[in-house]
Amino acid sequence: MGLKLYIGIDLGTSAMKLLLMDKEGAIHNMVTKEYPLEFPKPGWSQQNPEDWKKALLEGVPELLQGFDGADVAGIGCGGQMHGLVVLDKDDNVIRPAILWNDGRTAKEVDYLNHTVGVDRLARWTANIAFAGFTAPKLLWMRENEPENFARIAKIMLPKDYINYLLTGVHCCDYSDASGMLLLDVGNKCWSKQMLELCGVTEAQMPRLFESYEVVGTLLPETAQALGLPRSVQVVAGAGDNAAAAVGTGVVGEGGCNISLGTSGTIFISSKTFRNPDNHAIHAFAHADGGYHLMGCMLSAASCNKWLMDEIYKTSDYAFEQMDITDDKLGENHVYFLPYLMGERSPINDTNARGTFIGMTMDTTRADLTQAVLEGVAFAIRDSFEVAKSLGIEITSSKICGGGARSPLWKKIFANVLNIKLEVPVSEQGPGMGGAMLAMVGCGAYPSVQAAADALVSVADVVEPEPALAAKYEARYQSFRKIYPACRELFPLLHG
Repeated sequence: MGLKLYIGIDLGTSAMKLLLMDKEGAIHNMVTKEYPLEFPKPGWSQQNPEDWKKALLEGVPELLQGFDGADVAGIGCGGQMHGLVVLDKDDNVIRPAILWNDGRTAKEVDYLNHTVGVDRLARWTANIAFAGFTAPKLLWMRENEPENFARIAKIMLPKDYINYLLTGVHCCDYSDASGMLLLDVGNKCWSKQMLELCGVTEAQMPRLFESYEVVGTLLPETAQALGLPRSVQVVAGAGDNAAAAVGTGVVGEGGCNISLGTSGTIFISSKTFRNPDNHAIHAFAHADGGYHLMGCMLSAASCNKWLMDEIYKTSDYAFEQMDITDDKLGENHVYFLPYLMGERSPINDTNARGTFIGMTMDTTRADLTQAVLEGVAFAIRDSFEVAKSLGIEITSSKICGGGARSPLWKKIFANVLNIKLEVPVSEQGPGMGGAMLAMVGCGAYPSVQAAADALVSVADVVEPEPALAAKYEARYQSFRKIYPACRELFPLLHG
């Protein structure tokens, strides 16, 4: 038997990404298997779990080509959150999974937040209802597909179905369960009030585990199909954001990661549970056994993409940033509200819209580009301020995602937040986090913190500059007054 290997699975919305990693952090192979999304009606988004099964059964043997399957010790999965997977009494999938980006539950979300009430929801689950969450989908199914609803024997999340295929165990971890609006996050148990409200029982829910806990070993038929020994241990895994945070070393107290993708997130880890009074950011369990706060903005790097692609008609993003020289930073009089798709954290306003303000006759193209980059940084700071108000001290953050490839944008972020930014060497996200959780479950590391300390390294550091940070502090105080002044206008703009 050679070097022990671990498989990390990233069950994404458009593809399953698999990686093969050793205890030292070397990635030996990677495989991606794409699958389709279904949009049966405007605003609906669903997926067939059979496609995930096919990706797993084809992807793992491909990942192992040139390697000895007997060397694989463990498997961990990070997956797209919030999706509703329902099984009947024979463990057959009842209907396509309703995904995180599905918008069919507006009526149910309105009922939960306004009739049941956000204060009660926050007491029961530490969160309020969003269209993507799982509980509103159950209410929708009970109302619109009563025959299917009556057949439900087990309710799961997407990555839990992968774990079921591997082990035959109906399981879920606390980080992923936190995004269902069915978990009492502070007490790490299913919320009896929410289960009753949704018309389901605890027997229909999966068994709860910490992300690094072993839920079982491979079923004989699965082991044979994948080319793996039955002794391979499968851990509970985590929701994609928590798994990615493990992969970037954001664990323990005050760890922070900013992700600048299509959407933007700020993920702050904490050893203790904190429930924000205004519910402006999510309070979830973390994959390291602790907790985390997460602010999610709907348009981050996509704001810059929109300006470049649709307005400027250019693909040379770097060229457009060349005129934004150091002397211009902190001096821009143009501001941009980055709410091109409404906004989630911390304002939770679907009516909010993208807005330029402060333009004059001498405003340049570069000023608008700079305003967009700064607006996204200011909006992330809004969530950052909520976390700080809860007593969490954040002195540095990892930064990742497509937007983080811009040196200028990283410099703006470091000074708007006035913290040190670290760029990780490897950015394999949920898959790497899944493999690291498997290592902990198999005993290769004593804790998630120990695995992160050993395996996550930094490629680049961006430090704030005191004079520039002071300029951006003044700019941010102006920025934060713009949305409240515009809030009443937004609904009028689109009837």
